Amino acid sequence: MPPMLQLSESRLLAPAGLDDTALERGFGLLLGPGIDFGDFYFQHTRREGWTMEDGIIKDGSHAIDQGVGVRAISGEKTGFAYSDEINADALLAAARTARAIARDGDSRTPSALVRSGTLATEPLYAAADPIDAYDNADKLDAMRRVDRLLRAADPRVRQVTVSLSAAVDTMFVARSDGVVAGDIRPLVRFNTQVIVEQNGRRESASSGYGGRYDYAELLGGDRPERCGQEALRQALVNLDAVDAPAGAMPVVLGNGWPGVLLHEAVGHGLEGDFNRKGTSTYAGRMGQRVASPGVTIVDDGTLPGRRGSLNVDDEGTPTRCTTLIEDGVLTGYMQDTHNARLMGMPATGNGRRESFAHLVMPRMTNTYMLAGQDSPEDMIRSVKRGLYAVNFGGGQVDITSGKYVFSATEAYLIEDGRITAPVKGATLIGNGPETMQRVKMIGHDLALDEGVGTCGKDGQSVPVGVGQPSLLIEQITVGGTKA
Repeated sequence: MPPMLQLSESRLLAPAGLDDTALERGFGLLLGPGIDFGDFYFQHTRREGWTMEDGIIKDGSHAIDQGVGVRAISGEKTGFAYSDEINADALLAAARTARAIARDGDSRTPSALVRSGTLATEPLYAAADPIDAYDNADKLDAMRRVDRLLRAADPRVRQVTVSLSAAVDTMFVARSDGVVAGDIRPLVRFNTQVIVEQNGRRESASSGYGGRYDYAELLGGDRPERCGQEALRQALVNLDAVDAPAGAMPVVLGNGWPGVLLHEAVGHGLEGDFNRKGTSTYAGRMGQRVASPGVTIVDDGTLPGRRGSLNVDDEGTPTRCTTLIEDGVLTGYMQDTHNARLMGMPATGNGRRESFAHLVMPRMTNTYMLAGQDSPEDMIRSVKRGLYAVNFGGGQVDITSGKYVFSATEAYLIEDGRITAPVKGATLIGNGPETMQRVKMIGHDLALDEGVGTCGKDGQSVPVGVGQPSLLIEQITVGGTKA
C-alpha cells in the first residue's frame, strides 16, 4: 500500500473502527437497483490562523473539522448526504439518504476495493503537519520582524497587518468501482498589508506567498521580510498614481499573478460541467481556433509544492497536466469523473470539493499560459499609448458570454513606448475568447504566482495557482476616470 494512502487510512478510518467490511456494508446500502455509481469521502482538517495589527496579535484561531460525504449517482442525477461524524452508523445513515435522493438508474454492485496505489511518481509534497512542527513563538517572531521592518522603512507607513495561516487536510476516498485513494495535504500562507499616508492621501497594498510545504520553508531566510517590502513598494507607488485613462487601448499584462485574468476569463469556461450543459462560451468548439496562434494554456496539478497541486483529486484520480488550448486551438476540458462519463471523455484529475460537506465539481488546479519568445521590453516599445498592468485585485466573469471585468491594483501608463506614470482606478473590461484572439506578443518570461490564489465556484472555495508570461493584448477596453 502506498505510504500516503496508508497514513490517511490509519488516521481517518482506524480510530473510527472502520475497515473494508464496514465500507462494503455501506456500499451495499448505497448501491443496488437505481444507482450507477457511488463514493465515500472521509476528511479530517486542522487549521490555524494568526493576525497581527500594529505589532499586536489581534486574532489567533484553531479549528478542527471532520466528517464523511456520501454520493450516489443515477444518470445525470446526484444524491448527496454528509455527516460531521466518522463512524459506521453515520456512514450507513448518509448512504441511505444519498441513495433515496438519487434512485433512478441501473442496478450496480460494488467492485472489490483495491489499494494498489494511484501515484506513478513521488508525492508532490510531504505528508506533514505544519501546525505542530513549528513553535508558536517563532511564528509570532517572524510576524513582528516584518512589522518592525516596515515601520522603520518609511515614515509614511500608518498601519501594518501581518497574517499567517496553516492547514493539514487528510482525506480518504473509496469508490464503488473499486478505486481507493488517500492524501495528506499541508498548506501554508504568509500575507502582509500596508497602509501609507502622504499629504492627507491614503493608499494600501498587500503581498503574500505560500504553498504545500511547512512553516520552516515559509518563514525561512528573508522571505517574510521580502513579502513585506513588496507590499510597501506597491503602496508607495499608489501614492503617486494619477487617474487611469478610459477607452479601448493596447494593454501589456505582466507575468505571474496577472494570470488570474486567464483563470477567470478563460479557465472557468473550460471546466467540464459548463461545457456538458452547453452554458460555456466554449461549448461544442473542440478543435476550433479560440485564441491567437502561439497561445497554449494548460492546467497542471502535478507541480511540486504548489498551492493548487494535488497528488490525487477529491475522487482519487491522479492529477495531470491537461492541455486546454494548444497553439490557439481548443483541445481539452477539465473533468471530474461524473461529467467525464456523461461526455464520453477521460477524467483529468480535476474533481474538487471544498470539504466533505460539499459536492465534487470540475475545478482548476494550477492554470497558466506557456511562454513564447518575445521580450517584455519589445512589447512596451511597440505601444504608442496604452496600459501596463502588473497586479490585479478582484474580478468577475460570465461563463456563458465570456465577458469579464477586472480591477488592476498596480498599473502604469505606456506613452511613446515607455512606462511612465502609475495609475489608479483602472479596470479591464472584455470578453475572454475575444481577448485571447487579440494576443499579439507572448513573452519568454513565464512565471507562476506566489501561492495565494483561492477560487470560488457555486459557493465553494479551493486553493489554486495561476501564471503566465508577459502578454501584449492588441486592444482591451479600459474603464478609468480620465477620458
